[in-house]
Amino acid sequence: MTTDSSRPLEIDTSKAHPARVYDWLLGGKDNYPVDEAVGRTLPPEAHDAARQNRAFMNRAVAHLAAQGIDQFLDIGTGIPTEPNLHQIVQRTVPTARVVYADNDPIVLRHAEALLVSRPEGATDYIQADVRSPEEIVRHARGILDFDRPIALSLIALMHFVPDDQDAHGIVRRLVETLPSGSHLVLSHAAIDLFPELAEQVIEQYAKGGIRLGFRTRAEVARFFDGLELLPPGLVTATEWAGPGLEHPEPEESGIYAAVARIP
Repeated sequence: MTTDSSRPLEIDTSKAHPARVYDWLLGGKDNYPVDEAVGRTLPPEAHDAARQNRAFMNRAVAHLAAQGIDQFLDIGTGIPTEPNLHQIVQRTVPTARVVYADNDPIVLRHAEALLVSRPEGATDYIQADVRSPEEIVRHARGILDFDRPIALSLIALMHFVPDDQDAHGIVRRLVETLPSGSHLVLSHAAIDLFPELAEQVIEQYAKGGIRLGFRTRAEVARFFDGLELLPPGLVTATEWAGPGLEHPEPEESGIYAAVARIP
């Protein structure tokens, strides 16, 4: 595995960070009191949402690997939580190549220790923000072949990019770099499924200095404009299972999720 080590490792422990709050919600230990403080103000459903997002990612990338996709670009990776994306896909495709990106330097510290590829494949990491998609793509070209299909994974990420930061434009720019036959894997918090809970989460994150942009189903669907949604389409995270995959146990979810093919 290689990583981008051109930037100094400066972890700001005075401000909460989404990756570390998410780690706390998943029961991890790689977070700080400021992150835990935000997490403890969130409703119990936030723990469920974190777990549901991980499970959706597992099912989605396993399905794509089974279809022969062997290149993955995962942005908003978060602190490593096994099984990581490369571990899932390399079970099926040992030669799979994976590029991870996240903007929290603590993820870089753990990436160097934990994101170890099978010898037949490769993993790579860049500390970068999704709001700089060109930087991520430029780095990814060093390990991924952009003339062959790539799966772009944006799990529980874009609701941290409010509308005034051009969330839809960012995803469109990323998708436009990918060749035909690539896929977009995306999950996103809903504002319209459980509105009161959603507003509570938005308010508590805001108190921790983190802005959120939860969206309606129609607004989430816009991320997939021009793409071919795989069955079962845009559904909640616990309703998504690709063809031939075992369906998860029925469970309420405030997360939209889908996988789409780039024509």
